[in-house]
Amino acid sequence: MNNAREILASARNVSKSYDGGRVAVLRDVSLDVRAGEMVALWGASGSGKSTLLHLLGGLDVPDRGELSVCGLDPRREADRLVLRRHHLGFVFQLHNLIADLTVGENLRVPAIALGTPRAAAEARIAELTRRVGLDHRLAHRVQDISGGERQRVAICRALMNSPRLLLADEPTGSLDEATGESVFGLLKELAARDGIAVVLATHERRFAEACDRIVRVRNGEISEVPS
Repeated sequence: MNNAREILASARNVSKSYDGGRVAVLRDVSLDVRAGEMVALWGASGSGKSTLLHLLGGLDVPDRGELSVCGLDPRREADRLVLRRHHLGFVFQLHNLIADLTVGENLRVPAIALGTPRAAAEARIAELTRRVGLDHRLAHRVQDISGGERQRVAICRALMNSPRLLLADEPTGSLDEATGESVFGLLKELAARDGIAVVLATHERRFAEACDRIVRVRNGEISEVPS
């Protein structure tokens, strides 16, 4: 990995606790993520990896410490809005799609939020769904497609606004082994093709080892795993 690459996401001495400070989840964590790399946050359930991902994405705020993502501060509401519309994509374990809407309608949501012209949005939808083999599913409601297909739609949604950084929180956790392998491979391929950085929270070593870097999360602390 070229250390001259731009740092897209940075955490400095970040701590987070819940229940009035009685449950410490992260303790003085520092991490840099550079453009174009795929970083695995690897650890058991409850280790703090999802919390760190949520802090980077502005879904939660730290008790203390500094954060910078694409030059913005996800602790600030105004910056969070800009990040989500322009710079970040999210993929979750549960796809978080709108079940009653069609695949195409779900993919239009981030484009509408950004104010993308309809023709450009439709071209992007066609491009992404073709790349993941779902262009024939555009008119199908999400509730009528399989779990693996839903997760592929979720990846397309995360990429709709051409983000610089993709945050993926256990995106294969609810899938069977074969489908999980397929979704992870697709995520890695698309991210590499688009040249974006990916931070992947996972408890599965096989997926962590397929990333450029492994950052182990254990008991609220992190350490780099030598390659």
